[in-house]
Amino acid sequence: MGAGQSTPQEQGKDACPMDKKVTDRKLAQAALATVSSGGGGCPSKAGSGANTYVSECPSAGAVAYKADEIDPLNAMPPPNQRPSPDQPFVLSTKREKSTIPKATEKADTWEYPSAQMFWNAMLRKGWRWQEDQLSQADMDNIITIHNANNEAAWLEVLKWENLLHPECDCPKLKSFKGDAKNISPRARMRSWMGYQLPFDRHDWIVDRCGQRDVRYIIDYYDGGAVDPNSKLFTVLDVRPAITDTQNMWDRMVVAYWRFKYEHLGFTPKLPIPPTEEAHHN
Repeated sequence: MGAGQSTPQEQGKDACPMDKKVTDRKLAQAALATVSSGGGGCPSKAGSGANTYVSECPSAGAVAYKADEIDPLNAMPPPNQRPSPDQPFVLSTKREKSTIPKATEKADTWEYPSAQMFWNAMLRKGWRWQEDQLSQADMDNIITIHNANNEAAWLEVLKWENLLHPECDCPKLKSFKGDAKNISPRARMRSWMGYQLPFDRHDWIVDRCGQRDVRYIIDYYDGGAVDPNSKLFTVLDVRPAITDTQNMWDRMVVAYWRFKYEHLGFTPKLPIPPTEEAHHN
């Protein structure tokens, strides 16, 4: 759980170089950064018009979107389910529902991108399938890996919310965006100590039962090979951003619990998260 509990394992500066062969893990890293950042993985800037945004990625077929076409909840352009001109095979347009409650729509959850949407988003970033020769099965794996890692991130958010703010029994995700180029101060300081930098960063705005919005920072670190069962490959560092005294206090409380548990051998008396039975009573 954030503030250190889900931090990356130390990997020295002399870590072995990656194999040239692109793996599912590396492709999933690219997909996480691409799909979560408005289809670019790169920062966007104003184009010829003040209300037009163009990807800065090296793509000859870059698409410009007007400001009113960008969804403010996920910083993404309209879903593109159309096959690309040189696409070698048919991709699914089916979108899976997540378990993450959507704050803007009652009794609804966020929806993950389809394989076709992933493909188009990576093309916008400048990726070309001929370089990796992906198959339909590869794209299915990328979808599964991406979804599993985002579900794991939401579980980390719930740990913070349930343990520190049990008065809200159903926090919801209000909006999110990818911000891979903006290295968090915590990640930067860890890099100075010899740890790896995260390959991606997400900022999630969580609605705490209408009481307040809380911004969470999620740093995604490469945790090694993809687990064949859980489909996880990332080590997550999830924590509230230090934007106010409440978030700062929450992080101090968790740091204190960790100190007692890991260094003094005590088990902190944690609040009991709300159960399904209590929720329905």
